[in-house]
Amino acid sequence: MSHLRRVPSAAWICALIACLNAVCWSVITPPFQVPDEPSHFAYVQTLVENGRLPTAGTMPSEEEQVALRDLDNKAVKWHPENQPVTTQEEQLRLQHDLAGPLRRSGPGEAGVAASQPPLYYALQTIPYELGSSGTILDRLELMRLLSALMAGITALFAYLFVREALPGVAWAWTVGGLSVALAPLLGFMSGAVNPDAMLYSVAAAVFYVLARAFRSGLTRRLAVAIGVLIAVGLLTKLNFIGLIPGVIVGLVVLARRAAGTLGGAAYRSAALAIAIPASLACLYIVINVFSGHPGLGVVSSAIHLTGRGSVLSEISYIWQFYLPRLPGMVSYFPGISTTRQIWFDKSVGQYGWLDTTFPVWAENIALIPAALLTILGIRELITVRATLRRRIAELAIYALMGAGLMVLIGADQYVQSLLKEGETYAEPRYLLPLLPLLGAALALSARGAGRRWGPAVGTLIVVLFLAHDLFSQLQVISRFYG
Repeated sequence: MSHLRRVPSAAWICALIACLNAVCWSVITPPFQVPDEPSHFAYVQTLVENGRLPTAGTMPSEEEQVALRDLDNKAVKWHPENQPVTTQEEQLRLQHDLAGPLRRSGPGEAGVAASQPPLYYALQTIPYELGSSGTILDRLELMRLLSALMAGITALFAYLFVREALPGVAWAWTVGGLSVALAPLLGFMSGAVNPDAMLYSVAAAVFYVLARAFRSGLTRRLAVAIGVLIAVGLLTKLNFIGLIPGVIVGLVVLARRAAGTLGGAAYRSAALAIAIPASLACLYIVINVFSGHPGLGVVSSAIHLTGRGSVLSEISYIWQFYLPRLPGMVSYFPGISTTRQIWFDKSVGQYGWLDTTFPVWAENIALIPAALLTILGIRELITVRATLRRRIAELAIYALMGAGLMVLIGADQYVQSLLKEGETYAEPRYLLPLLPLLGAALALSARGAGRRWGPAVGTLIVVLFLAHDLFSQLQVISRFYG
């Protein structure tokens, strides 16, 4: 409890705002109109009703089939011209059908979600059970509320990370924390049944604990916290693997720093942090081997498929996935700028089944504040360049964590392109585990305006994110209810 009392009130406010924002998104977003939400719900339902992990088939329970049919799910997703349940007759049919005796235990298939670890889904069995007396839509909303709570945890740790990473200017911490709390994509994804919501919160906690270790040293308590968080991340979603190389290098750097005062105890603490998730990985491999599955599960299949192409081709593909093509590279994305059209424009807003976006003129206008904030951030980095040199190792760790996640996403897309002949499914939500870095960057931009204008610019940044969030919600309302 003493640790909770030391958390600033501003951090709790950021957490509350993020949670409430995600709750709003959970209400305005129609049921199952979030990427893969039907599969994620089917995973939880299989755990509860069938008492086992799901398989990769695409046949949900009778109850979910009826709900998707009456909601016109197939006709609505990917078709912005269509809307769900637009007449009183359709509403009455939905209520009548869902009130009937529908089987909840189906064949136990959860589509694309079946390859993911079970921790998030196991937690979601709690609200599922609490709403067991209601309809499938009642249970879905309760499950969405648990994801919304995770958004609050994400914003809380994002604030604490900014405080550790950028000490000395307290008002800037709030700018970073509130901006993360109001990020529309965080609210959208955390207002749905999707393990991404938990992945964001675990990643934010990892960033905070690492920053704390760089400030106060690698204690045994912090090492155990890092090890436990890695284990939780691995049990949450496979994308967490991308952060692990940076975290391990960070532990090595921290151990070397602490060795001067703690001696061998520093290395033992780092080894303990690595041993906790390593033992979990070994147990996973043993279970797979004895059950006749590939040792690394779905990761083994990905490695095998990656081997179909050359290493140089994969490196070139991943580079172009984020950055402009270099001379001599084969063009994998002809006719588009991935930096602008995939990562920036889609970050401005892409909701529903990725079929609800802002008009092009809004994406163009968004370049203006993005450019101004970048200039202010660079100005502040130049101002504090002496501090940057002293903390270069720490900053390199954060950069390595970000690069590791980006490489993992790019490599996965490369595998998918081999299977589906160049199909691209890139979504900015996959980068949201790096939200604490965004919070720190925005805090730097506010500080870059100087002592006199910094607080005013920080306020404008928060207002900008609030406006972006509100207009994003209006876009979704117009899409589904307009």
